[in-house]
Formats: sequence, structure tokens, C-alpha cells
Amino acid sequence: MNKKEPITIEIFYTLTCPNCKILKRMLDDVLPQFGKKFLLKKTHANMPIGMIRTMKLGIHSVPALLIDNELVFRSVPTKEELINKLSSY
Repeated sequence: MNKKEPITIEIFYTLTCPNCKILKRMLDDVLPQFGKKFLLKKTHANMPIGMIRTMKLGIHSVPALLIDNELVFRSVPTKEELINKLSSY
């Protein structure tokens, strides 16, 4: 039996960013309807590993959302945009 690996969603955030909180809440709301299709990874952009990853990826502001290592949103999308994007995977 061939099990398919979940697709990784990575959010880059900071603790003081109000839009980051909105996007994290939206992801927590939307992801359960996709079951185990996605794996959510939260990366704090102010921590050393987060700083290195944001520099390598050319991310200069948060929130930023990567799906399958592809930068898809550099700000907070509408809930419909997020659902449509996730449905395309």
C-alpha cells in the first residue's frame, strides 16, 4: 500500500504581527476540512533558523505562506482564496 506524504504548508510569522495571528487562526479553521492532506509548519521569522530561511527565500515581510516550498501568499488572503489555493493541490 502506497501512502501519500502530506503536503507541507509553512507559515512565517512574528509574535507581534496582528496579520500573522489572523492567518494562523484562518489556517486552524480551514485545514481540518482537508483531513491529513496537509502538514502545517509554523516558523518564527525572528528566530535564527527563521531568519536564515526568510533570507534564502527572499521573504521581507510577514505573514508569508509557503505550500510545498512555493511562496503563495505574502499577506493575509481571503478565506476563499486560501480554500481555492489549498483545493488546487
